[in-house]
Amino acid sequence: MYSNFMEHGIEYAKQAVKEDDAGNYSNALKLYMNALEYFQAQLKYEKNQQIEKTIRERCMGYLRRAEEIRAVLDNGGSVPAPNGDVSVAAQPKTSPKPKDKGGKDKEDPEQAKLKAGLDSVIIKEKPNVKWSDVAGLENAKLALQEAVILPVKFPQFFTGKRKPWRAFLLYGPPGTGKSYLAKAVATEADSTFFSVSSSDLVSKWMGESEKLVSNLFQMARDSAPSIIFIDEIDSLCGQRGEGNESEASRRIKTGLLVQMQGVGSDDHKVLVLAATNTPYALDQAIRRRFDKRIYIPLPDLKARQHMFKVHLGDTPHNLTESDFEKLAQKTEGFSGSDISVCVKDVLFEPVRKIQDAEYFMKSSDGMWAPCEPKQRGAIKTTLQELDAQELASKVLLPPITRADFDKVLARQKPTVSKADLEVHERFTKEFGEEG
Repeated sequence: MYSNFMEHGIEYAKQAVKEDDAGNYSNALKLYMNALEYFQAQLKYEKNQQIEKTIRERCMGYLRRAEEIRAVLDNGGSVPAPNGDVSVAAQPKTSPKPKDKGGKDKEDPEQAKLKAGLDSVIIKEKPNVKWSDVAGLENAKLALQEAVILPVKFPQFFTGKRKPWRAFLLYGPPGTGKSYLAKAVATEADSTFFSVSSSDLVSKWMGESEKLVSNLFQMARDSAPSIIFIDEIDSLCGQRGEGNESEASRRIKTGLLVQMQGVGSDDHKVLVLAATNTPYALDQAIRRRFDKRIYIPLPDLKARQHMFKVHLGDTPHNLTESDFEKLAQKTEGFSGSDISVCVKDVLFEPVRKIQDAEYFMKSSDGMWAPCEPKQRGAIKTTLQELDAQELASKVLLPPITRADFDKVLARQKPTVSKADLEVHERFTKEFGEEG
């Protein structure tokens, strides 16, 4: 039955073009939308890549013409004539931009509205994450430096056939630092950073999602050099033909494919950086758009050791270098997020000791600290009693100890399973490279 989808789509498209040429724009709009529905249905089953490409190109042309008609009809204006033959597709049918009194082009109010909505995804202040804060991942950092830092600082290196990488896919288990690495890129690169998620681009209004995608890339080109970071890209670009795939999702996917193709060939100062925890869920056409597909694995021993130090920061502690090394050994299989949660829990251990303490001692400088009952100068009291005497501000938190970590690690387990790791390792062998 699906073979009829193509025939019905072509028939509706012919009628739409006929009504469009005759000036019956309301009828043309309905017929364009009917044609698009049939072509989208055909795409679910189409196996021939060349035919699929042709259908998608035609769909983009019909969709742009339909949006143009809808926008003008909604505003009560006159519809501009199609610029060429809509039926052969793929060139957008653009209407003349209105001019202000000085004769200059004015931005379309709808376009301005969409751009205003996207302004919220631009990071105005760069995140304070440096390369040195990212533990391990040397290959990933080197590749990103080649793509982002070097072209800006040394543009003379990238001439002729030597072009910087333009699209990166970072994949791996949850909590391994993919988004953190993107923040480091934003900090280190002298570029405008756009950070978006599926909720930023999905719209319930027909045609608006594609416009948001188009505007996002146009804003990136206008602000070049720039970086577009798409977190959890699998939620936007899942496999085609899935039963739960929405119409908006299909349109966004098509829009991203078109825009990323443009970025790869024309826009040498726009980098697309995407992250996913489920690389196999990505549509293969989207996957092919990424020049580099880098596996972000669980941190190794040295990386875990570094992470414990970074997350502790300047919090008072009495851990030695040997203690940090032993902690790294005990946390084999932990992700960066797991270690972050562990340290966050440990940071509360001194507070718990203060709350549970029944004996305190007063130091020579007037500060109170919890102590053992038999310790010289120990006074039986509690934090609540000290607070009642307005002495709580003089209570000194004890430093963090190795025993605090052992206590927390006894109840914490890693969140990434062996099965998850096997999936990512298999994907790396098939499509990716080690980070």
